[in-house]
Amino acid sequence: MEVTQQIAAEQANLWNGPAGRAWVESQVLLDRMFKPFEDLLVSTVVSLSARRVLDVGCGTGATTLAVSPLLGSEGKVVGVDISEPMIQIARQRAQQQGSAAQFIAADAATHDFGERTFDAVISRFGVMFFADPVQAFTNLRNATNDGGHLRCIAFRSATENPFMTAAERAAAPLLPNLPARRAGPGQFAFADADRVHGILAASGWQHIDLDPIDVVCTFPAADLDSYLAQLGPVGLALRDADPQTRDRVTRAVRAAFAPYIHGNEVRFTSANWMLRARSG
Repeated sequence: MEVTQQIAAEQANLWNGPAGRAWVESQVLLDRMFKPFEDLLVSTVVSLSARRVLDVGCGTGATTLAVSPLLGSEGKVVGVDISEPMIQIARQRAQQQGSAAQFIAADAATHDFGERTFDAVISRFGVMFFADPVQAFTNLRNATNDGGHLRCIAFRSATENPFMTAAERAAAPLLPNLPARRAGPGQFAFADADRVHGILAASGWQHIDLDPIDVVCTFPAADLDSYLAQLGPVGLALRDADPQTRDRVTRAVRAAFAPYIHGNEVRFTSANWMLRARSG
């Protein structure tokens, strides 16, 4: 239990600290890059005829806000994220858009959403960071009505997603203190399909299916330096680096991304799982 609490605290500190700030600063870029996944989840909500939706790990709110107009006057969508900085931005966006979407700054693993509150639980890359995933998915199942749906997108392995690790591979010789990725909560924590299936089954979900989906993502090439300097392990490490180191690393990393630059855009294929399950 102490280890789980420590990991949960580390995640809270990360997403309420440098990682959360980086996502806030990169909101426009990330929304553009992950738009295909937003579209997938919006289509899913429509196909399920869900009216009460929970968006887990909602970040700055793009998917939550996209779902909200589809639910009708009796509908309800709630976005939850452990990152207070990102939730603040999501709330501002909702106010600016006149959206009825609601946002909660909380740990979805333990927050009391009420029993059988939602028809569907969705997530765009928000479920791989739980300290205790069985506890988290049990909590989400308890918040879902009988026969309710789970639809989450998570990355497959690092090997299948070379774009996502290109920066740290190129920067490693220049940043000897760059932390290695470790087992546990993180971007590729759901790479093993059998493990994920076991987590969902242990949490009481039924009719479990993991469908591999490969999705092409793009963003403007003019935003590549910003992406490299702010996001991922390298972006976090460069925040405290001296100007000379930042320049050397940025040049080395930019060269590693040459295969992904096509004219005026950066383009890569993201290898993911679509998690599907029913609450009963």
